[in-house]
Amino acid sequence: MDWTLEVIVVPVSDVDRARDFYRDRLGFKLDVDKQVTEDMRIVQLTPPGSGCSIVIGEGIGGPDGGPKPGSYAGLQLVVADIKAAHAELVERGVEVSDPVEIAPSDGGTFMHFKDPDGNAWAVQEYRVRATKPLYEVLRPSDD
Repeated sequence: MDWTLEVIVVPVSDVDRARDFYRDRLGFKLDVDKQVTEDMRIVQLTPPGSGCSIVIGEGIGGPDGGPKPGSYAGLQLVVADIKAAHAELVERGVEVSDPVEIAPSDGGTFMHFKDPDGNAWAVQEYRVRATKPLYEVLRPSDD
């Protein structure tokens, strides 16, 4: 049985501000923006090329309210060309760190940014993804 990670709920304080940031600044596709009930609004956005989306909204944190806005760290996106991704984010007005190589191997270069609430994201360069889709990269070799 496959278990796929398809949605991550990201805690935000202002749904419209966060939606606009993820859609307009990061270029995520807006999949859903729906007022489900008087107390619940769901906004789902998907990064280009991703099989996993994020959900932001109102009334989606469960009975205890869920994590506090800005409390997430370690969210990570992967790109094939970090220099191009950096230039795109800067052009879109995102405050992003310069790429830093922490290891010379493929997958060893990162940059970071935060959303308007302070949720922290990393972007990792994994060059092999330009020529192989994820399912091929993760598939064990037949050797």
